[in-house]
Amino acid sequence: MQTLSNDATATGEQNNQLTDTVIHRRKTRPVPVGNVTIGGGYPVVVQSMINEDTMDIDGSVAAIRKLHELGSEIVRVTVPSMAHAKAVASIKEKLRHTYQDVPLVADVHHNGMKIALEVAKHVDKVRINPGLYVFEKPKSNRTEYTQAEFDEIGNKIRETLEPLVVSLRDQGKSMRIGVNHGSLAERMLFTYGDTPEGMVESALEFIRICQSLDFHNLVISLKASRVPVMLAAYRLMAKRMDELGMDYPLHLGVTEAGDGEYGRIKSTSGIATLLAEGIGDTIRVSLTEPPEKEIPVCYSILQSLGLRKTMVEYVACPSCGRTLFNLEEVLQKVRAATSHLTGLDIAVMGCIVNGPGEMADADYGYVGKQPGYIALYRGREEIKRVPEERGVEELINLIKEDGRWVDP
Repeated sequence: MQTLSNDATATGEQNNQLTDTVIHRRKTRPVPVGNVTIGGGYPVVVQSMINEDTMDIDGSVAAIRKLHELGSEIVRVTVPSMAHAKAVASIKEKLRHTYQDVPLVADVHHNGMKIALEVAKHVDKVRINPGLYVFEKPKSNRTEYTQAEFDEIGNKIRETLEPLVVSLRDQGKSMRIGVNHGSLAERMLFTYGDTPEGMVESALEFIRICQSLDFHNLVISLKASRVPVMLAAYRLMAKRMDELGMDYPLHLGVTEAGDGEYGRIKSTSGIATLLAEGIGDTIRVSLTEPPEKEIPVCYSILQSLGLRKTMVEYVACPSCGRTLFNLEEVLQKVRAATSHLTGLDIAVMGCIVNGPGEMADADYGYVGKQPGYIALYRGREEIKRVPEERGVEELINLIKEDGRWVDP
């Protein structure tokens, strides 16, 4: 069960998986996605997307279940055709009977009104891309967009979007207005250029249509493959919404981040920067790898910022000539013995210079104070010194004495 966080904008009970934080999150409205809520002071939601063909019902169900079990609280599926939209109904039903009702998002592109209307019956949220929802065929000889042309397409967007908005509104479901820097509509490019401002105005056009129809279950994203563009777009979006009295939650991501170490660093540099500024209510790390590889990166970002507590936080010095034991080896031993104790902070420090002062916020400390002996701490208090070969064993005993041990 998802519960409210305890940051400056939250109300309700503290989630025991969360920690106090100095990050003051932007106040947003709560938007339901199945049994998960995005925004409204709830914990930042982790999501991912399967890469199976949605027509493969058994394969999609297995992939969704795997992602959900690994921690993807919302899962997205692609819906490129009416047949795919109808297949989602079977996917939802099979999930309910064989696992549980996982919150699903349908990704709809390219003149997708009929597809979106069908799939809206079966999922919890529909994602549309403003640059592709009503496709504008580019003209190679165009030199300008007249206001009349701009408005004509705007009216067509409203005409095609309204039935979907009404359907989602009446069902109590949600929509993600997902702008991509690489797929801005031609008239937005002519009017605002290939800029964060064009991305923001594209989103605002769709938001205003939804608001005029009294539909407010909206989540907004403004993704780009270049981190500086992504950062500028989200910051501008938050600023513009604040000016306009809008409080819609933001879905963060660096699109097409690639793979490997650089893909992770690129995603983290964008997502974590905004989260640290209080911007963002749900995240997806987009890697060119199996989607299950994305989930640990998401949780590591949230853990490092103190926004979610999903693993043990290990504080360890980098080692130096003062270190009184093999720090890398001992850290691995401590991690192997305690990594299941979600919520604890454990420090492993090589010498008295770095410990206990630099581990003051840890629940437990393992410190080299003299050759051959380990000092064990509870918070800032030294509890006992033990021979090095018994250090990990005695750390476990100390945790057990405090009633904070659980079997793996």
